[in-house]
Amino acid sequence: MKILYALLLVVAGLGRVDRAAGQVLSLPALIAQTQATAAPALQARAAREGGYWAYRAYQASYRPQLGLAGTVPNFNRAIIPVVQPDGTTEFQSVRYNNSLLALNLTQNIGLTGGQVVIGSQVQRFDDFARREKRYNNQPFTLGLTQPLGYFNPLRWDRRIAPLLYQESQRQYLEARETIAQRVTELFFDVLLQQVAATVAGQNAQATAELLRVGREKYALGRLSQSDLLQLELNLLDARQAQTQARLDAETAAVSLRTYCALPAETAAAAETGLPPLAVPAAAPALTVVPAEALAQARQHRAAPLAFARRELQAARDVALARGSTGFLATLTANLGYVNQAPGLRESYLALQNQQQVALGFALPLVDWGRRRATIRTAELARDQAAAAVTQDERAFEQTVLTQAAQVPALAGQARLAARADTLAQRRYAITRATYEAGRLSLTDLTLASAAKDLARRNYILALRAGWVAYYRLRGLTLFDFEAGQALAAE
Repeated sequence: MKILYALLLVVAGLGRVDRAAGQVLSLPALIAQTQATAAPALQARAAREGGYWAYRAYQASYRPQLGLAGTVPNFNRAIIPVVQPDGTTEFQSVRYNNSLLALNLTQNIGLTGGQVVIGSQVQRFDDFARREKRYNNQPFTLGLTQPLGYFNPLRWDRRIAPLLYQESQRQYLEARETIAQRVTELFFDVLLQQVAATVAGQNAQATAELLRVGREKYALGRLSQSDLLQLELNLLDARQAQTQARLDAETAAVSLRTYCALPAETAAAAETGLPPLAVPAAAPALTVVPAEALAQARQHRAAPLAFARRELQAARDVALARGSTGFLATLTANLGYVNQAPGLRESYLALQNQQQVALGFALPLVDWGRRRATIRTAELARDQAAAAVTQDERAFEQTVLTQAAQVPALAGQARLAARADTLAQRRYAITRATYEAGRLSLTDLTLASAAKDLARRNYILALRAGWVAYYRLRGLTLFDFEAGQALAAE
């Protein structure tokens, strides 16, 4: 079939390429180029990188964080009110520096939502008016902050963040296949117009030749004036069709160049301004079992992960509503060593124990049903999300099953269209020769020419449908059934 179609291209003149205008663009090469450099590919790559770094940020929240904080210097020169022992107030001039430096190591507790802090702190106070200085030193402190009854975001992030990360990676693969599908559509749009323009040019040339022969026959009295006028009308129609086909081809070429980010000097041919495109062979004739395609889609697509993630997020919202109302408490505990002295070295000697335990709580006594309404609203939203996920799952399954079932049928249509194109070309050649011999009417020749053009158009459309379905199935399953393996990113 490939050899036969190549011969047809030679006969029809579709294989002529102006090498000075640039190289021939094939469909696989154009897809690869677009996936590497075009704006949609760059956007997909940026989204994937964003998902990666968001996951890195989530992982970092479970790791120890070391930080240095302080206020150096903290100089103050002012007149401040000072309360005297007898209760009166006097205003005194002060000039001092109160600097603080602290080093803290914090660790979040994902299971409980609390935080452990190990720190060291030193404070220096300089009184310039009295020429005194003091150090307040806490060389070691160990603290715990534990919310009670509050919403624990770490617990939910542990379940949701990995799904978001996997989604972003799979969405990148889906975006690449979506690009391939869109490039295929635009490629065949241009190819269809290119074929139409070429056929229109050939028809105009053939009609001009028929008109020349018709005028000779009319001069000899072998052709009626009505048929001669019809030949002239046919030539005008053919030239108008040729002009319109070129305009349509240029419009389609602009869309292809814009989406694929093709430079004009590469995509433009010398004669028509069209991209010099190579007509691809028919898409691979795949025999795909719909149930197998659905299994691959569930295993590799981002949608099943998104379904689970949406349900988790709805459940998280319910937990947030419960964890922001009702009884809420925070337990704070701290122990360590502390000392103060005129010198820094002396502040490390004779350290004293320091302990602190506090439990703060809040309990609404009368909220007029606010807590119940907040929780109930979140629960209803969760139920709506579950119903939407169920509906989307059914649509997801049906789309994959339908597409898998259509691929073999489209491959069969391409074979039939190729056969019809071959027959129509042969029929037109025979009809034209018979007409020139004077054994057929002009109407028969016109019908044969129209059938030839329609068969060529239908063949290109069949190729388009087959290749679009091929890449659509890859995008719906993220599986290459031709190679028998799952798709992978570079």
